[in-house]
Amino acid sequence: MSAVNLVVLHGRVSSPPRVVELPSGSVLHQIELTTRGDEVATVPVAWFDPTDHLEEGAEVIVVGQVRRRFFRAGGVTASRTEVVAERVIRAGRRRTVAAALARAADALRAAG
Repeated sequence: MSAVNLVVLHGRVSSPPRVVELPSGSVLHQIELTTRGDEVATVPVAWFDPTDHLEEGAEVIVVGQVRRRFFRAGGVTASRTEVVAERVIRAGRRRTVAAALARAADALRAAG
């Protein structure tokens, strides 16, 4: 069995996205996504060169990978674990969501 790094989240954008223009010219949207299930969790999501503008409260599906990045802050090395989004889809777009979930399931089957 091969390893796969795949995350699928369903939740609401819990604060206004933070937009950062990178020196490369890419745009990064940093989103806090709140999921609800047995427990409530807030997950940081990084979405590079977004295809849609999300507002606080938007219900979305995120498909991506977990990444831990390291950076220097205040003279010390710190880290942040986040989901890097490959796709962010508004939950109401059922066909697009179904297609993205089917691709994620295919990736899991291929890894097994």
